[in-house]
Amino acid sequence: MGTEREGKEPEVPLDLRDAGERRVLAWVLGINLAQALAVGAVGLAADSTGLMGAALDNLADAGVYAVSLYAVGRTVAAKARVARLSGVLLITLGIGLLVEVIRRFSAGADPVGLAMIVTALVNAAVNVVCLRLLRSRREEGVHLKASWIFTTNDMLANAGIILSGVAVMLTGSAVPDLLIGLAVVGIVLHGGWEILEQAREARRAADAA
Repeated sequence: MGTEREGKEPEVPLDLRDAGERRVLAWVLGINLAQALAVGAVGLAADSTGLMGAALDNLADAGVYAVSLYAVGRTVAAKARVARLSGVLLITLGIGLLVEVIRRFSAGADPVGLAMIVTALVNAAVNVVCLRLLRSRREEGVHLKASWIFTTNDMLANAGIILSGVAVMLTGSAVPDLLIGLAVVGIVLHGGWEILEQAREARRAADAA
């Protein structure tokens, strides 16, 4: 315990479970990078705040999976630090998206409802694959719990984008897309706070051990 507090954490030899964690995180990292690029491109073309938010969310996920790879095989304290970084990243993303939503409320937007629906459906299907990869390992460390929270948040955001896309098509208004942008902000901020809480609990448990 004293060694961890001094910043000189003991080396933890990798085992087969660690190797499995690395494979899973590498897969979801690559998937989320691809999602961020694809959804972001469609979001720009479709002028959709909701899709841009989803793309930024995927990019943040990729960042979390990258730092989670660092935590594999390390101590509980190191995993807690990674989870805390993940939470801060998610909250920062949420604030940035809120600024973008406010800008679009002021400047106006003309989102394409059909593009929103199709892209969100594809994104949700890919997120299901990520959830299946993470499901069996989400209890193996706070860093993996954070990854699970990120991906479940993505599913909620995609469901909202689909509904707002339908509303955009029915009403011809950009308001539903802007409202789902605000909803995604709420989902992202809540997820970031939840991850920070789990990181604090894991750190307290490590200090008490």
